[in-house]
Amino acid sequence: MTTSTAQSASSYSIMTPGARPEWRTLGFWKENYEFVLAIVTLLALLSGWIGGEVTGVLPGWAVTIIAVIAFIAGGYSGVIGAWEQARQGRFDIDFLMLAAALGAALINAWVEGALLLFLFTLSGALETYAMGRTRKAIESLGKLRPEIALVRRSDHEEIVPVEQLVIGDVVIVKPGDRLPVDGIVVSGASSIDQSAITGESIPVSKRQHDQVFAGTINGGGALEVEVTKLASESTLSRIINLVAEAQQDATPTQQFIDRFSQPYTYTVIGATLLAILLPVIFMNEPFDITLYRAMTLLVVASPCALVISTPASALSAVAAAARQGVLFKGGAYLELLGKTDILAIDKTGTLTSGKPLVTNVHPLTNHTVEEVMRMAASAETLSEHHIAKAVIEKAESMGLELEKPIDFQAIAGEGILARFDRQDHVETIYIGNDRLFMNQDMNLSPAIRMVGAALQRQGKTVMLVVRRSTVEDTLGADRDWEVMGYIAVADTLRAEAAETVRQLKQNGIKRVIMVTGDNQAAAAYIAAEAGIHEVHADLLPEQKLELVQKLRQSGNVAMVGDGVNDAPALATANVGIAMGAGGTDVALETADVVLMSSNLAMLPFALQLSRRANRIIRQNVIFSMSVIATLVVSTILLPILYDGFLLPLPMGVVGHEGSTLIVVANGLRLLRMRPS
Repeated sequence: MTTSTAQSASSYSIMTPGARPEWRTLGFWKENYEFVLAIVTLLALLSGWIGGEVTGVLPGWAVTIIAVIAFIAGGYSGVIGAWEQARQGRFDIDFLMLAAALGAALINAWVEGALLLFLFTLSGALETYAMGRTRKAIESLGKLRPEIALVRRSDHEEIVPVEQLVIGDVVIVKPGDRLPVDGIVVSGASSIDQSAITGESIPVSKRQHDQVFAGTINGGGALEVEVTKLASESTLSRIINLVAEAQQDATPTQQFIDRFSQPYTYTVIGATLLAILLPVIFMNEPFDITLYRAMTLLVVASPCALVISTPASALSAVAAAARQGVLFKGGAYLELLGKTDILAIDKTGTLTSGKPLVTNVHPLTNHTVEEVMRMAASAETLSEHHIAKAVIEKAESMGLELEKPIDFQAIAGEGILARFDRQDHVETIYIGNDRLFMNQDMNLSPAIRMVGAALQRQGKTVMLVVRRSTVEDTLGADRDWEVMGYIAVADTLRAEAAETVRQLKQNGIKRVIMVTGDNQAAAAYIAAEAGIHEVHADLLPEQKLELVQKLRQSGNVAMVGDGVNDAPALATANVGIAMGAGGTDVALETADVVLMSSNLAMLPFALQLSRRANRIIRQNVIFSMSVIATLVVSTILLPILYDGFLLPLPMGVVGHEGSTLIVVANGLRLLRMRPS
């Protein structure tokens, strides 16, 4: 039996009656052990300070033991981190903090040293907790898939782990259950909550032959689903893997900071040594004052805030996007999308729905719309062509009763004909383009041709419906041609397309360009509806690639397509964005960013999120460097200008750790971002 709604609710962080808060669980403290160390350090610090320096009730040996406890607890995580880096021949921030704390202890400023370690450990604990919130927002996706499934095999039902499901198995999904696999509905109808995969807030209707995804929630109808992907290869699993990889993919800014941080650390160590030696050798300054100032310099010059500023922001943005059905395949693409000023967008399947629909029915010679549609749809009932399906769907939506022809013939490149038995005669329905009727020796009047030409100028596929009755009598065959009307079919603009284009321009995209393999007339009509003024039509895939290459010479280019025939252009653009359609293989593999719901309205959100992330990254970098510069100047230059000035180590510690927490908190604001 699959997991029910009530059971699967445990996948979320929902507080149930009587449940303990997370912070009161053993698992929380194991994961956030740095909080325990910070508390121990603080208690030891206060005990030693009050008992030793304030009241003097504690003997010297007791104060020493308390100081050792404070240093061990506060320095534990730093020692682990410094040792791991040292094994690789590197020195990092952990080393700088430990060196500063030990230096403070050497000059009997153990309170300041313990305070440094307390704030450093507390800062690390808060960073771990804050970053953990971001990671859990993504990792929670892994809990959405049930562990077991009810499967029908050999005419009997059995419960099996989802890992044992094979392609071709038929899984039974009851109302309220979570779907355990990706598959195709083979029986039943229901509505599915796909928000976990696509970000869609409204449940989507599913019936026979429709695709469904693991981790989504079934509504009120029972379904039988044929497995099309193994559990490890489901869309949900691939999303989790891709986002996990994205966390490891640093932004260009982060890559620069990483390259910069190591030589900077060595510079700080060198400057600290000079700050110790030069005043003692050349200025006869007391060693304890020199060492105190040097330890303060060591603390304030450490680039903690600078190093954490970018990943905190990027990871938060990636998580916020994933929750809305926008999948960034790396922090680098997040930053690059924020710099985009040219957007090339495909027409079919991207700006349009990718599905032909009947847009116009123009009756002629006193016929009605219903008559034209009924006869056309009846004639198309034996056709497998996608246009035929559009005509039939339109007729069915009108509630028209259709009939089956006795004979059907498809004429390649021209149209179709279907014959109907009318008791005393045979009636033939012709549906097609001008070539069909020219080959039937039928001359259409200029007035009729004008109607068809007007529809063709809109970029639509235009079909003329003509009825012919054949009556056999003593005089031979008599032909009676009757023009019934025109039907126009087109791939229609997505409802959100025009507003999306408007928002893209409003958010700084200088050029929105349509690139399509469709004809110029169809492209121009759709472009005008969408508010796009630059169109490149009749393009082959390689020509789309060449156009994107040319556009890159003018700015940063993002290419939006369906991930299939647009693959070369998607790969060539600075950022390739695919309409995911629920996570098609091609989209997930080709693009840098995937709109899982294929909803164009999420494109402005992705752009806004990227631009805001870039702004916050810049804010964090500037703020971090400003704090470092201010504190370093206060430590080195102010004593020269103001004799006797000495920046207190605790003030340096507060400034250093405070700036780290501020940039982390600033980055975490991105977690709250939602589509406007």
